[in-house]
Amino acid sequence: MISIRTALVAASIAIALFQGDTGYKVQTRYPVPGNGGFDYITIDSAARRLYVSHGTQVDVVDADNGKLIGTIADTPGVHGIAIAAEFKHGFTSNGRENKVSMFDPTTLQLINKIDVGKGPDGIYYDPGTKRVFTNNHGTHDITAIDAKTGAVVGTVKVEGDGESAIVADGLVYVNIEDTNEVVVFDPKSLEVKNRFPIGVAKTPTGLAYDAKTKRLFIGCRNEPKMVVMDAVSGKVITSFPIGKGVDYAGFDPKAKLIFFSCSEGVLNIFHEKSADDYEDAGPVKTQPSARTMAFDPKTSKIFLSAAEYVETPPATAGGRPQRSVKPGSFAVLVVGR
Repeated sequence: MISIRTALVAASIAIALFQGDTGYKVQTRYPVPGNGGFDYITIDSAARRLYVSHGTQVDVVDADNGKLIGTIADTPGVHGIAIAAEFKHGFTSNGRENKVSMFDPTTLQLINKIDVGKGPDGIYYDPGTKRVFTNNHGTHDITAIDAKTGAVVGTVKVEGDGESAIVADGLVYVNIEDTNEVVVFDPKSLEVKNRFPIGVAKTPTGLAYDAKTKRLFIGCRNEPKMVVMDAVSGKVITSFPIGKGVDYAGFDPKAKLIFFSCSEGVLNIFHEKSADDYEDAGPVKTQPSARTMAFDPKTSKIFLSAAEYVETPPATAGGRPQRSVKPGSFAVLVVGR
């Protein structure tokens, strides 16, 4: 029999864990050569590879030791990376050329370039329909691509700028940052099924999901908040303040922890106690600029792209200073416990 004292001690430890420090911290850094800008970072957990968008290329890094495996070249203005492992195909969204690069994840060589809408940003794979989708900011739509052949199969008329997306339960949920809503569409018919206004905050970027409780976790930049939404009804359950400059979100279904990476240099963590009950588990200090992340379901570690910046005075009076990456400062931060 467990004594009352033992039970109380155990309960106190559990409460302390989620009211304060989760144990997460920056454990190490993987230096990555090059000085270009960056956006999304994607993990292929089974293959133990990180795909890091970096200027006009994608750097491929070993997730366990940080060694540079190689690069995927000629991806102008690359934003995101998606992997369709069953076809041995990878895809990058090249924002400055309005194309998607289809590549071989083994050799990292280009297979084909695919014309999509203007300004492709977020990119993701749906294993149910075997399709890859790109969120196009210039044309305010989403392009659907056959992951096996690379053929464009249609367009989703979302009428807004899609950011992060979640594929779940036969549907796709997409944050639309300029209309402040979550759009739900059928990845097979390409029809929009619902438009859920967020209301309590604006400019949604990061998005994560708990398949068990049917809850969406939305990171919003304007009036910085994390917002919990019922994925079925679109009802907003609750919200909490977060750091400035959120750009991505993740969820650990085992620990019931929700993560938001913010450019001001914090990783906000929340605990899902139940479908409608949440608490702030405390922020983790990362590094200014660390706004995008990838959650590894195998190790529960989080990988964030980050760099230091320098400013050059304006060439003319009244002009704006030029901001650029400090040479040699780009790295992937590894956060774990």
